[in-house]
Amino acid sequence: MPGHTSTRKERLSEVAGLFAKLGVIAFGGPAAHIAMMREETVWRRHWVTDQQFLDLLGASNLIPGPTSTELAIYLGYARAGWQGLILSGTCFILPAMVIVLALAWAYVRYGATPQATWVLYGIKPAIIAIIVQAIWGLARTAMKGAALAVLGGTVVALYLLGVNVIALLFGAGILMMGVDHARRTRRRPRLAMVAPWPGLAAAGLVAVPPGVASLHLATLFLTFIKIGAVVFGSGYVLLAFLRQDFVERLRWLTDRQLIDAVIVGQFTPGPVFTTATFIGYLVGGVPGALLATLGIFLPSFVFVALVYPLVPRLRASPWASAFLDGANIAAVGLMAAVTWQLGRAAIIDGLTLVLAVLAGVALIRFQVNSAWLVVGGAAAGIGSHLLFH
Repeated sequence: MPGHTSTRKERLSEVAGLFAKLGVIAFGGPAAHIAMMREETVWRRHWVTDQQFLDLLGASNLIPGPTSTELAIYLGYARAGWQGLILSGTCFILPAMVIVLALAWAYVRYGATPQATWVLYGIKPAIIAIIVQAIWGLARTAMKGAALAVLGGTVVALYLLGVNVIALLFGAGILMMGVDHARRTRRRPRLAMVAPWPGLAAAGLVAVPPGVASLHLATLFLTFIKIGAVVFGSGYVLLAFLRQDFVERLRWLTDRQLIDAVIVGQFTPGPVFTTATFIGYLVGGVPGALLATLGIFLPSFVFVALVYPLVPRLRASPWASAFLDGANIAAVGLMAAVTWQLGRAAIIDGLTLVLAVLAGVALIRFQVNSAWLVVGGAAAGIGSHLLFH
């Protein structure tokens, strides 16, 4: 691949520049983040192949924490070693954290969240086009046969029927292990029993009684470490954990404040988990925001550092390789299902449909960088607001 002769300093500079940019423009949630990362690291920069990207995505889905952030950390590690691991994650998280911190300050000062619907109106259709283009490319790599194609379609259907995301990921992996075993032994597939993913028993870490400020902040920090270490899945799963801890157990937030925090995390660029920054500011000011952000993302850095060396070994093992193939096609299927749901919310009238089609043409025909599509979508949203409102 190109870039073999670049120095470590140059690689670190590339990692920092790319993920800082994505931290500023990556609207749309994890599926959009993954699509943009694929465009930049597979298409434009050739850091990894599509298969390597899929394997890292599969590994990201199989550990707790925010999937797209962990994928960013994996890609930084692949490009520039452990320093790249730290730099990629930090640069991806930091812009979003700063934006959310500013919004939290405005929320506390003025008593409401700033409205950005007119910007998102134009950005969302462009994001849908970006995700669809990435899904098409990833699916062509992941579908290595009829069995995997059927499995991917089944995952889409089961997700839309409400089946648990983690059950689909692990179930697809286990099923493909059985299918592969049957192929190699020419027997009917027998599904192997596997031990559940080892979670961290971190719930007991948060039993620090609030009272003085330092203990209050310690409780905040350890609560977010616990959440970052055990949460699988989407922002909706995160919402359940946040409500249980901060509304019901600690009684530091109201339901209205929690919903506002989640809204801010959704409409700002970068990781959705920067909702923690907003909550941390409400609970403990700037120190609380910094500690909450560190707490929720720190487990991801640890998990990636532990798992990354195992990914090539997984691909080399027939059993583990089959599991990874199943998990990969399940991840692509989940992206497709989520995109269907997002698309129904994003493409709501004739103008948004036109924006989505134009973005798709720009991507496929002219290979326009997704950053320009986001900027163009934002401009179209602002323009429509000024013209029609």
